[in-house]
Amino acid sequence: MCIIYAALFSTFVQEVAKDNNYDKIILGIDPGTNIAGYGIIGVTKNEMSLISMGIFDLRKEKDYASKLKSIFEKCTQLIDTYLPDEVALEAPFMGKNPQSMLKLGRAQGVSMAAALNRKIPVFEYAPKRIKQSVTGKGTASKEQVAAMVMSLLKLKVNHNKLDATDAVATAICHHFMYKPGMVQSTESYGSWGSFLAKNPDKIK
Repeated sequence: MCIIYAALFSTFVQEVAKDNNYDKIILGIDPGTNIAGYGIIGVTKNEMSLISMGIFDLRKEKDYASKLKSIFEKCTQLIDTYLPDEVALEAPFMGKNPQSMLKLGRAQGVSMAAALNRKIPVFEYAPKRIKQSVTGKGTASKEQVAAMVMSLLKLKVNHNKLDATDAVATAICHHFMYKPGMVQSTESYGSWGSFLAKNPDKIK
């Protein structure tokens, strides 16, 4: 059985109550190969509430392939537990180190695969867009993003895992930006077919 490493962040976890009826549940993921963040919000009549947030600590995995396998399993467990309607991912940013970009892209890919495997639509947002959506400033720091997450969700307990608050910000960004029927400027995938149609270079 997979273990989600959120023990140090349990203060922030608000398990889904059986009598809660959300209009929509959104899972946000901040991909990473050492630490990955996740955040789940519920939306009811346009009001947001935190369901759960935490991290995957992958630093003890024996090799890179094991990290990817673990990410897939942990994301799948989250999806099967909380049954999100949509998954929002932070897209890898363009960095100077191609090897780091490749590894981060693979981490994002297996997270995406976990959602598509459960037939859940996936949406990607650039880091700058997430910051702009949540804080009004595309160059905001992680600490500023975390502070706005706390404010928007009316949380009273201070955070200490910025990867988790980044993931919640990704879910919030999706809630703010995505409206069914509107033409979206972000990438979205509803199935493996749509993903491959938009990424023909992935076909070997």
